[in-house]
Amino acid sequence: MGRFKRLLKRYGLRWTLGLLLTALAVTYGQVWSGDSVERLDGFLDGLRMRVERPVLDRRIVIVDIDDKSLAQIGRFPWPRTVLADLVKRLTSHYHAGAVGFDVSFPEEDNSSGFQVLEGLAHGPLGHVQGFQRELDALRPAMDYDGLLAAAMRGQRVVLGYSVSPTTVKGKLPPPEFTQDSLNGREALAYSSRGYEANIARLQDAAAGAGIFSVLTDPDGVIRSSSLLMRLGDGYYPSLALATAKVYLKARAVAPLFDSTADSLSQGERDTAGVERLLMFLPQRAIEIPLGEAMTSTIEYRGRGGPAGGAFRYVSAVDVLTGAVPRALLENTIVLVGTTAPGLQDIRVTPVSAEYPGVEIHANLIKSILDQRFKTRPHDAAMFESLLALAFGLLLALALAVLAPLRAMLLTGLVLGAAVALNLYLYRQLDLVLNGAALLLLVGALFVLNVAFGYFFEVRKGLALVSRFGEYVAPELVAEMAENPASYTMDGESRELSVMFADVRGFTTISESLDPKTLREYINQYLTAMSADIRDGHRGTLDKYIGDAVMAFWGAPVAFGDHAYRAVATALRMQDSARRLNDSFGARGWPALAIGIGVNSGLMHVGDMGSAVRRAYTVMGDAVNLASRLEGITKVYGVGVVVGQATRAAAPQFAYRELDLVQVKGKHEPVAIFEPLARCEDIDAATTATLAEWHAALALVRARDWDGAERAIAVLLLGDPGRRLYALYLERIALYRANPPAPDWGGVTAFDTK
Repeated sequence: MGRFKRLLKRYGLRWTLGLLLTALAVTYGQVWSGDSVERLDGFLDGLRMRVERPVLDRRIVIVDIDDKSLAQIGRFPWPRTVLADLVKRLTSHYHAGAVGFDVSFPEEDNSSGFQVLEGLAHGPLGHVQGFQRELDALRPAMDYDGLLAAAMRGQRVVLGYSVSPTTVKGKLPPPEFTQDSLNGREALAYSSRGYEANIARLQDAAAGAGIFSVLTDPDGVIRSSSLLMRLGDGYYPSLALATAKVYLKARAVAPLFDSTADSLSQGERDTAGVERLLMFLPQRAIEIPLGEAMTSTIEYRGRGGPAGGAFRYVSAVDVLTGAVPRALLENTIVLVGTTAPGLQDIRVTPVSAEYPGVEIHANLIKSILDQRFKTRPHDAAMFESLLALAFGLLLALALAVLAPLRAMLLTGLVLGAAVALNLYLYRQLDLVLNGAALLLLVGALFVLNVAFGYFFEVRKGLALVSRFGEYVAPELVAEMAENPASYTMDGESRELSVMFADVRGFTTISESLDPKTLREYINQYLTAMSADIRDGHRGTLDKYIGDAVMAFWGAPVAFGDHAYRAVATALRMQDSARRLNDSFGARGWPALAIGIGVNSGLMHVGDMGSAVRRAYTVMGDAVNLASRLEGITKVYGVGVVVGQATRAAAPQFAYRELDLVQVKGKHEPVAIFEPLARCEDIDAATTATLAEWHAALALVRARDWDGAERAIAVLLLGDPGRRLYALYLERIALYRANPPAPDWGGVTAFDTK
């Protein structure tokens, strides 16, 4: 009992909130509902269909009025002579089992001009002898509607038509059944006052007709379709149902009412919904399950279109020319439709925002032929509530007490089990269950428990940021504190820039100052340099090594311009050293001179060290090279030396190339440079001097000792104090006396650090 009280005290609040969330999910769909959850269910429904690999159904072929056909035959609608030829090809040549038109013919085709000639025969040309006789002879060939009707007569051709709010046009086919034939019962179905059917001549010649209008959900997505709609007192089939009926040679379609209707009162029985349709084939009857108002859930297969994979598409022009193999269409259901964007038969479906409307009918026909329909059982809401209760109780009680890793594992297992069960029922048993409420419950319970654990993680994160505060600028610490989980002291490899700075002649300085003054001297120097590194360009101060300073850029906070920041900081530190010298000189202290080496490249960064002491630092060849560059600044008499990688990554500065060097421990030579200032801050005279120097350096590497000597001598006259010029004049004299090896490439080797 005592243990339970302790658990209740520790986890009671989380348990209570978890049970409340579970209760909310259990009552969804029975007590309350929400548009957001319904939209998520719609998305998941489409996702279920998209994850299934489509299998090509060879029984259904779509003859596509595509861009290719429009380009060769002309814009749609085509003359009905073309459609008559198409029907003849499909029925007489290819022997299609049934042909369904996802287009309608509500107007007569007068494109032959026969009506104009007939008007002339009864008017201005009525007196011309033989004109009427010739016109009568031409009538059969110019009666395009008659030609199409003749092609359809006696064939299994089904026409399509649409419903309309008010318009009444064309002739309807016979209904499947009427209100009077239902013995007083009401078969609930979507109804319409108007329609745009086909002209009588074509309708009378066809084997049937069906409605191709589709139902659109409030979000604009087509998820279901009416198999029967009510027009007046009659119930008329959809294009899919009518085409399947003709293909299967069914005699009739009749409604089968709710099996529980007999137990209802007379008034309730009269309005009971139709549960199934019976389609009477020559040898047997098949059942077609229905949803509310005689609708059926559409099971979309594939993403739609010629590349969708579920149904074969052939171009209408290829059928007309006989280019399609006969075996491809023989004994198949052919649906004539269009994927051409301009003909406006592209629909929004759960699997695609651009889905050919003709393929919606193909999917419904396939369900009828296979006798497999995705249905939502009447007790689906109760079953969904039981699942939410079981999974909710498990997670609400368990997640509170589990460690984070185990909590994540359990949540993943529950989530996987819920998805697997839903998919099993959908794929194997054809049952459609909503899963959004359950998935949201699982996610909410996980987030709830993570939120509680977050407060403990924040403490760890703040401790981490506090440790970084020893190395980086305060503004970076504030930035890191906003998202401490994104930063770590664990080792990793990154492209960074590193700097080493050292005081020149420090031994002499230390010998000239007493210990107290030396400490003040060093403290002022290190304070100024550290401020330049951290505050100036947000660098990470690594360590002090006696009078030397080590810093780097690009970690823990990543900077794409880390090389620029490092070079800018080095130049700023030289300016600070000159300002310090003004103060030091006034106090009689020795002058301060520093050398700085900067290099960029791939480095290992992280919390490194021993069990006794650790530090956040960088290591690697690129780091070692930066240290070597700092050491050779005094050789060339410059304040800052950078490597080739840094120079390439920070092109905003003007550089003086110093040499090609092979430092100790490296086999490959590297170019080294002295950064002078930002390019826009360099005057014309300095630019000209740089060009002269680089030309002189090229002469040295070309072994033109005389030319190089003359050029450098001129530069030395203009700048007598520059150590670099004197150094190269000394080298030229040495090269004359001891010529370099034939494979010398202008490289200077350094044997010391």
